[in-house]
Amino acid sequence: MSNIPSDIEIARSARYRPIDEVAADMGIPPESVEHWGRNVAKISLDAAAKMGPESGRYVLVTATTPTPLGEGKTTVSVGLAEGFKHIDRSSVVTLRQPSQGPTFGIKGGAAGGGYSQIIPMESLNLHLTGDFHAVTAANNLLAAMADNHLFQGNELGIEVRNLTWRRVLDVNDRALRNVIIGLGTSADGIPRQAGFDITSASEVMAVLGLASDLKDLRARLGRLVVGFDRHRRAITAEDIQAAGAMAVLLKDALNPNLLQTLEGTPALIHTGPFANIAHGNSSIVADRIAMRGGDYVITEAGFGADIGAEKFFNIKCRVSGMEPDAAVLVTTVKALKVQSGNHTIRLSHTLPSELFEENPAEVTAGAVNLRHHIEIIRRHGVVPVVAINVFPTDHPSEHDAVARVCDEEGVRWALARPYSEGGEGMVELARQVEDACLEDSQFQLLYPDDASLEEKIEAIATEVYGADGVILDLSARRQINRAEDQGWGSMPICMAKTHLSLSHNSKLMGAPTGWSLPIREVRASVGAGFILPLAGDIRTMPGLGVRPAAQGIDIDHEGNIIGLS
Repeated sequence: MSNIPSDIEIARSARYRPIDEVAADMGIPPESVEHWGRNVAKISLDAAAKMGPESGRYVLVTATTPTPLGEGKTTVSVGLAEGFKHIDRSSVVTLRQPSQGPTFGIKGGAAGGGYSQIIPMESLNLHLTGDFHAVTAANNLLAAMADNHLFQGNELGIEVRNLTWRRVLDVNDRALRNVIIGLGTSADGIPRQAGFDITSASEVMAVLGLASDLKDLRARLGRLVVGFDRHRRAITAEDIQAAGAMAVLLKDALNPNLLQTLEGTPALIHTGPFANIAHGNSSIVADRIAMRGGDYVITEAGFGADIGAEKFFNIKCRVSGMEPDAAVLVTTVKALKVQSGNHTIRLSHTLPSELFEENPAEVTAGAVNLRHHIEIIRRHGVVPVVAINVFPTDHPSEHDAVARVCDEEGVRWALARPYSEGGEGMVELARQVEDACLEDSQFQLLYPDDASLEEKIEAIATEVYGADGVILDLSARRQINRAEDQGWGSMPICMAKTHLSLSHNSKLMGAPTGWSLPIREVRASVGAGFILPLAGDIRTMPGLGVRPAAQGIDIDHEGNIIGLS
């Protein structure tokens, strides 16, 4: 793999298929394709009605607990979609658009890697068609109109301390987590404490991802809660007459973006909610179109099965009514060694050399984490397939150790080489997934709608994370009570917690036991239609590391981007 060119070099040497041909492969009519430059298109929502019934197999790609650098889940997703072409099956991959937070922060881009990438990778990793900016603009328009309502006399009687809507920005900036606004003269607004989240955590992003059409989008925006009056009545975006203008800003952003893989497989890229602080899945409308356009639809949920997959099952599938046929669980030797508890990975530091020494016993010890993630998928009645993502520093004995665990658990598995071999390196995984999809799926939600919010939180903590129970701060309990008093108790839960452990504590490796999940705050995302508990010290605005990726990104005198990966 050391002889493989860089991601950006591979992407620049790619031969593009005309985007109209890519759309035609899916059966998308020409009148539903709106070009954004030469190699990207917007697909209008009317395409679904013109394409016939949903007939594709629905495959989720998730992972074991990752290291901070990730384990190649997007690369596996892209490679798997390409792999199906090598066994004469059509496929579509549906992914989230990368946030500029990670792109300029620690992880770099999220277009896949090596010979399993989405192209054009520069466009995907940067502005693409401007959807993120539209979400930022709509979110902040609502914030501006809420503050203006206060300034212009506050006819609705919003309590200043209960104006809860926060501004957003698509960049990691810890200095904006808590701010004071309205300083200056009396003409500069009402001074109050406020704050920023990252755009990926905006409820507007979740609304965009979960809306079924323009009418549903408009209705959800109207239900966004900006704060409360002194009688504890919720004040909405509809109340302050902001929802209509927000819908106008988001009209084009509701249409999914069509790109392609290096091998010309269709890729629908749409919305970008983080999984640790939002619901972590691409849009429902993109999946609906994809289900009409290929034999297999490969969609990715963020981070591990405890986070993105749990939210895929209990939020996205609950809202859409679609059910997965199988779930691919990506793991790596490196990740399992870290889960043994013998290694510590520090951001912006070189990986410890001991991590790359041959040690199958360490892999077996860390595989307790793999076993737990397999159980999470099975708990939802879905058939798991383990993808062992191969790295050049692995040893065959370590792959054998992972395979033995899979055999003991009775799950299908395959070695995956998407980075170095593209679709050819994913043929065996594609065959295993196809066989898994032929099994009788018994998909089930984790909890019913009519369970109490506390019961739902408890179910996720105990049955998914492996906690003994939940500890609610007094303020969190009050917020739960207020949500249920407002009639929001039937909503599903979107837990915000660290992605680096099954628990709330990033230092607890493997499958920890004997702990309880602390909930410090509970937010109601009424427009999105879920309740957002914050566990431990999770933050909704990330910060930059010691050596952010932005330091290595530049442009040469010919306009070529340098350092983007």
